[in-house]
Amino acid sequence: MGSGSGDDGRGRLGSTLSGLAVAVGSLLFLGGFGWGALAYQPYTVPTDSMTPTVSPGDRVLAQRVDGDEVRRGDVVVFRDSSWGGGPMVKRVIGVGGDTVACCGDGGLLTLNGEAVEEPYLGGERDRSVSSTFTATVPEGHLFLLGDRRISSLDSRSRLDGPEQGSVPRSAVTGRLDAVAWPLDGGVIERPRGFAALPGGVSEIGPVRLIAGAVAAGAVFILAGAAYGPVSRRRRARAASRG
Repeated sequence: MGSGSGDDGRGRLGSTLSGLAVAVGSLLFLGGFGWGALAYQPYTVPTDSMTPTVSPGDRVLAQRVDGDEVRRGDVVVFRDSSWGGGPMVKRVIGVGGDTVACCGDGGLLTLNGEAVEEPYLGGERDRSVSSTFTATVPEGHLFLLGDRRISSLDSRSRLDGPEQGSVPRSAVTGRLDAVAWPLDGGVIERPRGFAALPGGVSEIGPVRLIAGAVAAGAVFILAGAAYGPVSRRRRARAASRG
């Protein structure tokens, strides 16, 4: 009699904890997805101009940011009528007041006379950009280049215009933080070559926290849902032994 009552008490406690785990897990899981929908815009990369950082067909997460928040080194999504009006992905190399030039020693781009290391470039041909240019970025604008320099159509192809190939900050609709698909893409780190310049580099958004909340929620839900079947099997084995 006492043993059965104890088993019932443990069973009720287990059921309560199981339900609590599912509830907490659902909150984390759904809350993470909701947070992600508010903070990020999914986008499919259309061309190879940003390889190897992102490749054609990659599904990326672009944090919804104002153009004023963008820093050198960021990979941004933008729309500008002079670039065709559709969404495009490029890397910010210069901001208002900067002078961007190609090329210094070793084929490196220079920014305000200082050579910039660009570890994200894909190969030797991209690291030694053949075209020589100099551009001064107007205030409130961004100078944008692709990581695959050998084939990217970017600010270099628009240098003859009044804005020397740059786009207004207001054209930016998002900043890439991560590759969601394929799954091995991961977070897009900020290049440290720009960190010592005025304004530094931007911080990565809450993508890791969001992914952690979704993953933790899934674990809680699965653990809570598994309690019932596991508990029933244990009781059945105990009854068969008794």
